[in-house]
Amino acid sequence: MQTWIALLRGINVGGKHIVPMKELRQLLEADGFTNVQTYIQSGNVVLDSPDKPEDKIGELIERQFGFKPSVFALSGNDLKDAAANNPYQPELGKQVHFFFLEEAPDSVDYDLLDTLKTGSEAYELIEKVFYLYAPDGIGRSKLAEKMSKAFPPIAMTARNLNTINKLLEMIG
Repeated sequence: MQTWIALLRGINVGGKHIVPMKELRQLLEADGFTNVQTYIQSGNVVLDSPDKPEDKIGELIERQFGFKPSVFALSGNDLKDAAANNPYQPELGKQVHFFFLEEAPDSVDYDLLDTLKTGSEAYELIEKVFYLYAPDGIGRSKLAEKMSKAFPPIAMTARNLNTINKLLEMIG
């Protein structure tokens, strides 16, 4: 068995794609996943599975809730590496965001990224994680809003540093 962190994209946002975490835990446990834990309503799941659980979790949610979210499964080491590579201060919490990319991009339009960012923002791409420091808030950031245009079509999901730290705590 291996511990996995499953990050579900686009659930419980704006009243759409509702997945109650208690029901999700029960669904995953009924399918044989063990040590299932969830954190907040935005789709953070820690569980044990012998295999990478992305496809299975997506299929289970589709059968139960009628839609299939993107699921990003990280091993415990993947999450620890992403946290260790964070180029920003560890105490910045909600100001630092980790955008997990499905794959490392072949090309990035850094000129576009630079035109989108404000003077207080900073970013760095390290392997499959785009780190964004947005001290004025992610909701006000044009860079966060439009950054996907700087990458080839790649699925991604974001979590703030507070969430990453909680997930690290959950996996021990």
